[in-house]
Amino acid sequence: MFFLGTWYSYEVLINIAISIGIFVLFMIFRKIFSRYVFKFLLWAVKKAPSDFFSQVMLAFERPLQWVFLILGIYLSAEYLPYFNESNPFFLSLIRSSLIFLIGWGLVNLSSSSSVFFKRFNSKYSMEIDEILIPFLSKALKIIIIAICFSIIAQEFGYNISGFVAGLGIGGLAISLAAKDALGNLVGGVVIITERPFSIGDWIMTPSVEGTVEDISFRSTKVRTFAQALVTVPNSTLANENITNWSKMGKRQISFNLRIAYDTPREKLEDVVKQIKYLVNQHEDIDPETIFATFDKYSESGYEIFLYFFTKTTVWGEFLRIKEEINFDIMRILENEGVAIAVPARKLYTETGREDQYKARTLLGNGE
Repeated sequence: MFFLGTWYSYEVLINIAISIGIFVLFMIFRKIFSRYVFKFLLWAVKKAPSDFFSQVMLAFERPLQWVFLILGIYLSAEYLPYFNESNPFFLSLIRSSLIFLIGWGLVNLSSSSSVFFKRFNSKYSMEIDEILIPFLSKALKIIIIAICFSIIAQEFGYNISGFVAGLGIGGLAISLAAKDALGNLVGGVVIITERPFSIGDWIMTPSVEGTVEDISFRSTKVRTFAQALVTVPNSTLANENITNWSKMGKRQISFNLRIAYDTPREKLEDVVKQIKYLVNQHEDIDPETIFATFDKYSESGYEIFLYFFTKTTVWGEFLRIKEEINFDIMRILENEGVAIAVPARKLYTETGREDQYKARTLLGNGE
């Protein structure tokens, strides 16, 4: 045969057709798997008591689709003419691709690991702080990526120990170049270990006030009451005074009430007793610390000092209780006919003083 032995010989064309057919067949399998098989498997695992397997299926959905592509390439390469499927580089490439897909699925699973940590925390009553859960999830993701990178590098013959040693030699330069990043990382570790706040807490610092939404290795995100999202470096937060309003057990109410000086002593005593009784009997006031006393004489009237705490720490409820007490105190003063002191000053002037000054000025000039 004339064409026998050439690259387009009959046998070569048959092998090319078989190779393309195998690849196309695996692409069809991939389509069938993504449309029917995967949905059936997902439906089946959702019937399990735990949603762990459904989370695993969703995490590996895309990597499993790519597995068909890699298997199709590997099996079709066996029939591809003039191609050595036993080539070490080709085999390393196939194995590295599979390792990459496994790592891809595990990284996707680690992104939803915060849900597992929260459920594990609530189910077994573990003392895992809410702020620690995102750190664990991110740390798990970094560990998975590092392991996959090292395995893939070893597949291509790279010496990981030499790479690590090189990092040790250049560690000083890296630390100097990434001084701020390392400072933020250390600040994040300080925040995690000391736990001055958790996710969802209302905090106030010299640089920001709001609700903590997220904390990463570099920064903490705080949502202000104006709904702005502020990203604060962890090194800044670790060196600032942090007031955690969410950790309050109760909220303070303290003010001075000034009564006019023309109020009789009996009425003043009666007003103080009624206010003290009012605060003590209020169901939303903490009974542990309550002060309502005639405190001092001020410039404009008698001062009654009030100092007590609400049981709730919710800002809206606090304002409602404070308003109720203010209206009740106003009612007591109205019933007793007692007026609140209004700051006032009297100015005394000498009549004709300006004319006398002018007269002395004229006499001094000899006019």
